[in-house]
Amino acid sequence: MQKRTLETRARLVAVARELVAESGYTAFRTEEVVQRAGVAKGTFFSHFKDKDALMDLLIGAGIDRHLDDMAQAAAPNTIKEVVDLHRPLLKFMTQERYVFDVILRLSGAAAVEEIGAIATTFGRYIDLAAGWFEMGRFRSDVPAVLLAEGMQAFLTQAMALNFCALHDDQKMEARLEVYFQAWLCPEV
Repeated sequence: MQKRTLETRARLVAVARELVAESGYTAFRTEEVVQRAGVAKGTFFSHFKDKDALMDLLIGAGIDRHLDDMAQAAAPNTIKEVVDLHRPLLKFMTQERYVFDVILRLSGAAAVEEIGAIATTFGRYIDLAAGWFEMGRFRSDVPAVLLAEGMQAFLTQAMALNFCALHDDQKMEARLEVYFQAWLCPEV
């Protein structure tokens, strides 16, 4: 890419980050990005297929920052430590219903060329969590990757129920403690 193209894209991303910091993800409008960045609407769409493509980049970067922090932390030894380690990530992913909706929609890639930032973080999470189990923590009768995939499914379920009026009576962390205890520490 040409230097000017890279600079324009960087400016669009920087302006988008500013707007999200000011008003949140839900209030974000591509028109504001275009106006503040001083570019034509067509320029925006030459860099991003749509608003979701930009949100994928921004939200994926946020998830990555939390995964970086989790990777730097000591591996958890108890269910409480597992849940505590996930608190900042859960808070980020559920800060707005819109953020969670984007994460769900973009967490899987339909084709290799569609693998975006959010889908990449889901794979990264599996690698990180599997590493905890490969160290002999928790149950050992199930492959570490399967344990990690199960945890990811429980995280998604807990976040989804957090937004459900019929099931929002229990905090995500309490729900996760029950799920993780059953999945990671089954009775012998």
